[in-house]
Amino acid sequence: MFGDNAVVVATVVISTFFIGFGGGVIFPILPNLGVVLGISPLLVGVILSANRFTRLVANAPAGSLVDRIGTRTPFVLGMGIQAVGTAGYIVAFFLPFPTAWFLGARILWGVGSAFVFATALTIAADVSSGNSRGANMGMIRGGILFGFPTGVVLGGLVSELYGNVAAFSLATVFAVIATLIAYRAIPETHVEGDAHRSVKPWDVDTAIPALTVGSVNFAVFFVYTGALFATLVVFIREYDLGVFGLGPQGSSGIFMALTVVSAGVFMLLGGMLSDRRASRVPTLLVFLLLAGGGFVLLALADSVLTLAIACVCIGTGQGGTSGPLMALLADMTPDERMGRAVGTNNVFGDVGGGLGPLVSLPLVNSIGFVPVYLACAALPVAATFVLLGGVYRETGRFLPGRSHTPPDVTLTDD
Repeated sequence: MFGDNAVVVATVVISTFFIGFGGGVIFPILPNLGVVLGISPLLVGVILSANRFTRLVANAPAGSLVDRIGTRTPFVLGMGIQAVGTAGYIVAFFLPFPTAWFLGARILWGVGSAFVFATALTIAADVSSGNSRGANMGMIRGGILFGFPTGVVLGGLVSELYGNVAAFSLATVFAVIATLIAYRAIPETHVEGDAHRSVKPWDVDTAIPALTVGSVNFAVFFVYTGALFATLVVFIREYDLGVFGLGPQGSSGIFMALTVVSAGVFMLLGGMLSDRRASRVPTLLVFLLLAGGGFVLLALADSVLTLAIACVCIGTGQGGTSGPLMALLADMTPDERMGRAVGTNNVFGDVGGGLGPLVSLPLVNSIGFVPVYLACAALPVAATFVLLGGVYRETGRFLPGRSHTPPDVTLTDD
């Protein structure tokens, strides 16, 4: 069983890595491209957030569909939709109304990613036991995340050296590869539920574990991808903190990569650490507080070194939270509801990630970076209290133990 399950996890990691490239490539390009296209900061924020707001409608149906028909078909379908959405970035440069094409591509990307995220994390829960769930969740979240910085770094560099179309073309190639890998290698892992059950956008899991974990996920994504990634290129341009002779786009890609590499490393390490402790909660508290501390450093950053340290702290805190948080959700959720629980958690994360650019971009233009980043520092701290309260309400303990054992998984495409 271990060998088969390891292959499943590895396949999901590889395919989500490649598809994640398209999610990152737009961040170092669009904020500056907005000046060229005549797009206001608010509209840039809308485009950056469009995929997340689309997932608000698509997440719950995706999770319910997983519990209804299994994981393989939604996973492959989601990959294909994201590949088409990535190609839409290229089309935007050659047809009238490029803003509408960018917006449409982000919306399509959101639909596909709702299916991918719901299925990838459900697969991890299906093939994991309490002693491996944190590590497997961390690996899969790391696969999704590491594709993002690849897109951020290469998107910034390729766009500066060869142009924006070349950067988006490279992202499209990665997305097609991801879809082919998923089609050829992802097996079915989830027990089918009621095939006659309707699938609705509001069909969320209202159990305490899903709402608690989702609230923490909201805080983490609001400050990380929502605020940090949406404002970093502007911050670097404002304070002239470029590196290696690169402009704001290329430099922001480098600093974003620092956060994401540290996040990816600690997704696995944080998950493994939580697997080796009697309870996952202490690990979560440490990394949430570290993320908050990173934003305090970011607010005070006045040099390349302090900015780099702040980015590493934020990335470490976000990554170290991610694996144990999803493992905690799986520990407290029955198998037959796991798809819905993951979809609900994604709804909360997308609300946070979607509101982040809409709130942070206009605010930094009006009140400055320091108050915005200090407010971001407070959110992960507040999330620690939400986590402790929800866990205690569900289990009667502040430090509940780990649980759950997976079934055997047969590698089949059927």
